[in-house]
Amino acid sequence: MTPRARTVDPATRSEAVSLEASAAPGPSADHPVGLAAEGVSLGYDGRRIIDDLSLRLPAGRITAIVGPNACGKSTLLRGLARLHPLEGGRVTLDGQDVGRMPRRELARRLGVLPQSSVAPDGVRVADLVGRGRYPHQGWFGRHSSGDDRAVAEALEATGMAELADRPIDELSGGQRQRVWIAMVLAQQPEVMLLDEPTTYLDLAHQLELLDLLTALNRERGTTIVMVLHELNLAARYADHLVVMSGGRVVAEGEPARVLDRDTVHGAFGLSAEVIDDPVSGGPLIVPIGRFHSAPPVTGRNAGSESVAS
Repeated sequence: MTPRARTVDPATRSEAVSLEASAAPGPSADHPVGLAAEGVSLGYDGRRIIDDLSLRLPAGRITAIVGPNACGKSTLLRGLARLHPLEGGRVTLDGQDVGRMPRRELARRLGVLPQSSVAPDGVRVADLVGRGRYPHQGWFGRHSSGDDRAVAEALEATGMAELADRPIDELSGGQRQRVWIAMVLAQQPEVMLLDEPTTYLDLAHQLELLDLLTALNRERGTTIVMVLHELNLAARYADHLVVMSGGRVVAEGEPARVLDRDTVHGAFGLSAEVIDDPVSGGPLIVPIGRFHSAPPVTGRNAGSESVAS
C-alpha cells in the first residue's frame, strides 16, 4: 500500500509558524514563563550569526531545534545558556534576566550539555556525576546527604548505577552520554539544554538516549531543549519544533503543523515527501535524491522483472 502523503492546511501552517505567542503558557503560578530569547543577537569575530531573534520555549515540554549546518542552532543554544555573550537583547528564565542572575543560582536552574564534553582521564562515573551538585554546595564544597541522594537517583535514572565505580574512559560512547546526562540531572535543573546529544551514537543508542530524556520530561516535568540533526527523530520526540535557517526562526510549533514539503525545502533545500509516521502518527520526512525519483532498474528488482517477463 502506498503511504498517504501528509498535507498541512495553509491556515494551520500559518498558525504554527506564528505560534510563538500561544505555544508557551503565559506567566502564572501554575504555568511559568519558561526560557525565552528577546531580541537576541549573537556573533563571532565581528560576524553576526543571529540578529534580533525572539523565541519562547514552552515550559515543561520537549523542544527540538533543527536546521541546516551553520544556521545558528548551536550559537543560539550557547546564548541561551550564557556560554556566549549576547551582542543585543536578553535571555529570560521565568521572566528573570539570565544575564543578571548569579552563576550559582543559574546553574541550579539550568543544566547544559555542550556538543563535545571531555572528562579528565581516569575520573570515575560517580565522581563526574557528583560534579553536577556543585551549584547546590556551600563555598567549601562540602557534600551532604542530599548530594549523595541526588547522585544516586541520577545514576539510577540513567541506568548507570552498576557502573558508578568504572572509569569514564572504559565506557562506550552511549554509556558516556548517559553519564553526562546523569551529571546534568544531578543538578536537578528546571531546564536542560543539550547540543546534539545524539552525535556519534548509532541509531539504537540515539533512541535509548531520547527515550531517557522523554522519561525525564514526562516523569519529572523537566523542560528539555535540544539541538538535533535528524529531522525524523526530532519530529517523533519533540512536543515543540523550532526550524532555523540563516540565523532566523522560519517555523515553530507542533511538528505535525510545522513540517511540510515547503518548510523542509525552504529551510534545508531538500526535496522530500512528508507522510504519516506508521509508528507515531506524526510527520515522517522521506528525502528524494537525484536517483530516487523512479523505481530502481538494477539489482534484485531488475532481476525479478526479467524473470517475470
